[in-house]
Amino acid sequence: MKKKIVIAAVSLMAIMFVGTIAGFLNFAPKSNNINQDPLDREMFLDKLLSPSMVNVSALGNEQSKITIVEFADYQCPFCAQFHKETRDSIIENFIDTGKAKFLYKDLVVNDGSDKASTLAAAASYCAAEQGMYWEYHDELFTNSNGENTGWVTKDTVKQFANNIRVPDLMKFSDCVDTGKYNEVVSENDSFARNIGLQSTPSFIFYNGTTPVAIQGAQPYEAFEQIITAIS
Repeated sequence: MKKKIVIAAVSLMAIMFVGTIAGFLNFAPKSNNINQDPLDREMFLDKLLSPSMVNVSALGNEQSKITIVEFADYQCPFCAQFHKETRDSIIENFIDTGKAKFLYKDLVVNDGSDKASTLAAAASYCAAEQGMYWEYHDELFTNSNGENTGWVTKDTVKQFANNIRVPDLMKFSDCVDTGKYNEVVSENDSFARNIGLQSTPSFIFYNGTTPVAIQGAQPYEAFEQIITAIS
């Protein structure tokens, strides 16, 4: 997806390109402000902050005040750019220090007829069955080679599992072949679209009070400003 900076109903005036959920996300059809409907807000936060499945826990300390949720597609070049250029600094300065925790959810924007983005995402959950979700997640982005260029196939996702030494490769292979976690990917994608996300990567920050969202492969400084402002 094309890199995109969103300007919406800004709650943090010092940070341009930042929008609040109330002004940016269209989660509650009957209202322009999610805070006006407690049930909608509760459902949104529960889905946002819950791991996609068992063994896909957040990176970092569960007690951290701030949660960062990335919505992305493994075939998205800007998602790979974020992973290669920015993510490590965020982990070093905010996740490892206990200031924030980090979750990932699927927003499938590059599926062709081969459903390669869904395949890659579902394979990550097959790795999660064996306790290697984040290792596999990293392996996918390390090998990411653009949108629908043929780098994601059943053979390659199985090779990635071998690369990171997933213990039971036969179990992983069976999981991939049966599409066991395609529905998990679909549910993540539907949630992202229902709340109005359109571009990858997109990020939502939640500090227990106000969700804040940005889109695009923003530089480290953008994350630093937001986290500092909502801490």
